[in-house]
Amino acid sequence: MSLPVGAALEGWKPPERPSTVPMEGHWVTVSPLAADAVTGLWEALGDDEAGTWTYMGYGPFVSRDEMADLVESWVGGDDPAFFTFDVEGQPQGWGAYLRVTPAAGSIEVGHLVFGPRLRRTAAATEAMYLMARRAFEAGYRRYEWKCDALNHRSRRAAERLGFTYEGTFRQHMVYKGRNRDTAWYSMLDTEWPERRHRFETWLDPANFDDSGIQLRSL
Repeated sequence: MSLPVGAALEGWKPPERPSTVPMEGHWVTVSPLAADAVTGLWEALGDDEAGTWTYMGYGPFVSRDEMADLVESWVGGDDPAFFTFDVEGQPQGWGAYLRVTPAAGSIEVGHLVFGPRLRRTAAATEAMYLMARRAFEAGYRRYEWKCDALNHRSRRAAERLGFTYEGTFRQHMVYKGRNRDTAWYSMLDTEWPERRHRFETWLDPANFDDSGIQLRSL
Protein backbone atom coordinates (compact mmCIF):
# COMPACT_ATOMS: atom_id res chain seq x y z
CA MET A 1 0.00 0.00 0.00
CA SER A 2 1.29 3.42 -0.93
CA LEU A 3 0.22 6.23 1.37
CA PRO A 4 0.73 9.96 0.79
CA VAL A 5 3.65 11.59 2.58
CA GLY A 6 5.04 15.11 2.83
CA ALA A 7 7.52 16.52 0.34
CA ALA A 8 11.12 15.47 0.80
CA LEU A 9 13.39 18.24 2.09
CA GLU A 10 16.44 17.63 -0.03
CA GLY A 11 19.53 19.20 1.47
CA TRP A 12 17.71 20.81 4.38
CA LYS A 13 19.54 20.89 7.71
CA PRO A 14 18.26 21.99 11.13
CA PRO A 15 19.37 25.60 11.64
CA GLU A 16 21.44 27.03 14.45
CA ARG A 17 19.80 29.25 17.03
CA PRO A 18 19.54 32.82 15.76
CA SER A 19 22.47 35.09 16.43
CA THR A 20 22.18 37.69 19.17
CA VAL A 21 24.30 40.25 17.31
CA PRO A 22 22.39 43.58 17.21
CA MET A 23 20.22 44.15 14.14
CA GLU A 24 20.73 47.62 12.72
CA GLY A 25 17.96 49.24 10.71
CA HIS A 26 17.28 52.72 9.41
CA TRP A 27 14.65 53.47 12.05
CA VAL A 28 15.44 51.08 14.90
CA THR A 29 18.14 48.86 16.39
CA VAL A 30 17.13 45.46 17.75
CA SER A 31 19.57 44.73 20.59
CA PRO A 32 20.03 41.74 22.90
CA LEU A 33 18.36 42.51 26.22
CA ALA A 34 20.82 43.87 28.80
CA ALA A 35 20.25 44.55 32.49
CA ASP A 36 21.22 48.21 32.06
CA ALA A 37 18.22 48.71 29.74
CA VAL A 38 15.80 48.57 32.70
CA THR A 39 15.76 52.30 33.40
CA GLY A 40 14.93 53.14 29.79
CA LEU A 41 12.33 50.38 29.60
CA TRP A 42 10.66 51.61 32.78
CA GLU A 43 10.46 55.13 31.36
CA ALA A 44 9.03 53.83 28.08
CA LEU A 45 6.70 51.13 29.39
CA GLY A 46 5.99 51.81 33.05
CA ASP A 47 2.30 52.56 32.63
CA ASP A 48 -0.80 50.88 31.25
CA GLU A 49 -2.44 53.85 29.59
CA ALA A 50 -3.09 51.95 26.36
CA GLY A 51 -3.73 48.52 27.82
CA THR A 52 -0.11 47.60 27.24
CA TRP A 53 -0.22 44.65 29.63
CA THR A 54 -3.80 43.46 29.20
CA TYR A 55 -2.90 40.44 27.08
CA MET A 56 0.55 39.76 28.53
CA GLY A 57 1.21 37.11 31.16
CA TYR A 58 2.89 39.76 33.36
CA GLY A 59 2.45 43.44 34.19
CA PRO A 60 1.49 46.11 34.79
CA PHE A 61 4.35 46.80 37.17
CA VAL A 62 3.91 48.78 40.37
CA SER A 63 7.54 49.90 40.45
CA ARG A 64 10.77 49.99 38.50
CA ASP A 65 12.20 47.35 40.82
CA GLU A 66 9.37 44.95 40.03
CA MET A 67 10.01 45.36 36.31
CA ALA A 68 13.75 45.03 36.89
CA ASP A 69 13.36 41.70 38.68
CA LEU A 70 11.56 40.23 35.69
CA VAL A 71 13.71 41.81 32.99
CA GLU A 72 16.95 40.79 34.69
CA SER A 73 15.73 37.19 34.91
CA TRP A 74 15.48 37.16 31.11
CA VAL A 75 18.97 38.49 30.36
CA GLY A 76 21.16 35.91 28.64
CA GLY A 77 18.36 33.41 28.06
CA ASP A 78 18.17 31.54 24.76
CA ASP A 79 14.50 30.48 24.82
CA PRO A 80 12.98 32.93 25.11
CA ALA A 81 15.80 35.12 23.79
CA PHE A 82 14.85 38.73 24.47
CA PHE A 83 15.72 41.87 22.53
CA THR A 84 14.99 45.56 23.02
CA PHE A 85 13.77 47.86 20.27
CA ASP A 86 15.95 50.96 20.49
CA VAL A 87 15.09 54.30 18.90
CA GLU A 88 17.83 56.95 18.98
CA GLY A 89 19.71 54.83 21.49
CA GLN A 90 16.82 54.42 23.94
CA PRO A 91 14.81 51.21 24.44
CA GLN A 92 11.16 51.71 23.55
CA GLY A 93 9.94 48.12 23.74
CA TRP A 94 10.93 44.48 23.80
CA GLY A 95 10.27 41.19 22.07
CA ALA A 96 11.69 37.70 21.91
CA TYR A 97 12.31 34.57 19.91
CA LEU A 98 10.71 31.62 21.71
CA ARG A 99 9.71 28.00 21.22
CA VAL A 100 12.82 27.69 19.07
CA THR A 101 12.73 24.22 17.54
CA PRO A 102 15.67 23.71 15.15
CA ALA A 103 14.75 20.07 14.43
CA ALA A 104 11.48 21.26 12.87
CA GLY A 105 12.86 24.53 11.57
CA SER A 106 10.25 26.52 13.49
CA ILE A 107 10.57 29.61 15.65
CA GLU A 108 8.10 32.02 17.21
CA VAL A 109 8.23 35.77 17.76
CA GLY A 110 6.44 36.92 20.88
CA HIS A 111 6.49 38.85 24.18
CA LEU A 112 5.96 41.92 21.99
CA VAL A 113 5.59 45.14 23.97
CA PHE A 114 5.72 48.57 22.30
CA GLY A 115 5.88 51.85 24.18
CA PRO A 116 3.94 54.93 23.06
CA ARG A 117 6.91 56.28 21.10
CA LEU A 118 7.15 53.04 19.12
CA ARG A 119 3.52 52.16 18.42
CA ARG A 120 2.30 52.57 14.85
CA THR A 121 5.68 53.77 13.59
CA ALA A 122 8.10 52.74 10.87
CA ALA A 123 10.48 51.71 13.66
CA ALA A 124 7.99 49.16 15.00
CA THR A 125 7.47 47.65 11.55
CA GLU A 126 11.20 47.60 10.93
CA ALA A 127 11.82 45.78 14.23
CA MET A 128 9.44 43.03 13.07
CA TYR A 129 11.11 42.92 9.66
CA LEU A 130 14.58 42.59 11.18
CA MET A 131 13.53 39.75 13.48
CA ALA A 132 11.81 37.88 10.64
CA ARG A 133 14.78 38.38 8.34
CA ARG A 134 17.22 36.97 10.88
CA ALA A 135 15.05 33.91 11.47
CA PHE A 136 14.72 33.08 7.79
CA GLU A 137 18.36 33.85 7.00
CA ALA A 138 19.33 31.46 9.80
CA GLY A 139 17.47 28.70 7.93
CA TYR A 140 14.14 28.48 9.73
CA ARG A 141 11.21 27.20 7.64
CA ARG A 142 8.33 28.41 9.78
CA TYR A 143 7.97 31.70 11.67
CA GLU A 144 5.08 31.83 14.13
CA TRP A 145 2.98 34.54 15.78
CA LYS A 146 0.45 33.65 18.48
CA CYS A 147 -1.83 35.85 20.55
CA ASP A 148 -4.97 35.86 22.64
CA ALA A 149 -7.81 35.44 20.17
CA LEU A 150 -9.45 38.51 21.76
CA ASN A 151 -6.38 40.67 21.13
CA HIS A 152 -7.62 42.29 17.96
CA ARG A 153 -4.74 44.76 17.85
CA SER A 154 -2.21 41.91 17.72
CA ARG A 155 -4.25 40.02 15.16
CA ARG A 156 -4.44 43.04 12.87
CA ALA A 157 -0.69 43.51 13.22
CA ALA A 158 0.02 39.89 12.28
CA GLU A 159 -2.12 40.15 9.17
CA ARG A 160 -0.61 43.48 8.16
CA LEU A 161 2.89 42.02 8.50
CA GLY A 162 2.09 39.15 6.18
CA PHE A 163 1.34 36.27 8.54
CA THR A 164 -1.38 33.75 7.63
CA TYR A 165 -4.09 32.86 10.14
CA GLU A 166 -4.15 29.11 10.76
CA GLY A 167 -6.86 28.70 13.39
CA THR A 168 -7.69 29.15 17.05
CA PHE A 169 -6.70 26.74 19.82
CA ARG A 170 -9.64 26.81 22.22
CA GLN A 171 -8.94 26.93 25.97
CA HIS A 172 -5.26 26.81 25.12
CA MET A 173 -3.98 28.26 28.40
CA VAL A 174 -4.79 30.11 31.60
CA TYR A 175 -3.13 33.40 32.47
CA LYS A 176 -3.90 36.01 35.09
CA GLY A 177 -6.67 33.67 36.26
CA ARG A 178 -8.60 33.74 32.99
CA ASN A 179 -9.04 31.59 29.92
CA ARG A 180 -7.08 32.21 26.74
CA ASP A 181 -8.09 30.96 23.33
CA THR A 182 -5.00 31.37 21.16
CA ALA A 183 -5.00 32.54 17.53
CA TRP A 184 -2.14 30.99 15.53
CA TYR A 185 -0.42 32.68 12.59
CA SER A 186 2.58 31.70 10.51
CA MET A 187 4.90 32.82 7.74
CA LEU A 188 6.87 30.28 5.70
CA ASP A 189 10.31 30.41 4.12
CA THR A 190 8.71 30.02 0.68
CA GLU A 191 6.67 33.17 1.36
CA TRP A 192 9.53 35.21 2.78
CA PRO A 193 11.06 36.55 -0.49
CA GLU A 194 7.80 38.24 -1.42
CA ARG A 195 7.21 39.46 2.15
CA ARG A 196 10.76 40.75 2.36
CA HIS A 197 10.34 42.73 -0.85
CA ARG A 198 7.17 44.34 0.54
CA PHE A 199 8.89 45.22 3.82
CA GLU A 200 11.91 46.74 2.14
CA THR A 201 9.86 48.73 -0.33
CA TRP A 202 7.68 50.11 2.47
CA LEU A 203 10.61 50.84 4.80
CA ASP A 204 12.53 52.80 2.16
CA PRO A 205 12.84 56.38 3.52
CA ALA A 206 11.56 57.58 0.15
CA ASN A 207 8.18 56.08 1.10
CA PHE A 208 7.68 58.74 3.78
CA ASP A 209 6.97 62.43 3.44
CA ASP A 210 8.61 65.18 5.48
CA SER A 211 6.13 64.56 8.30
CA GLY A 212 6.92 60.84 8.41
CA ILE A 213 3.60 59.85 6.83
CA GLN A 214 3.70 56.81 4.56
CA LEU A 215 3.08 57.33 0.86
CA ARG A 216 2.25 53.67 0.15
CA SER A 217 0.79 51.15 2.59
CA LEU A 218 2.48 47.90 3.50
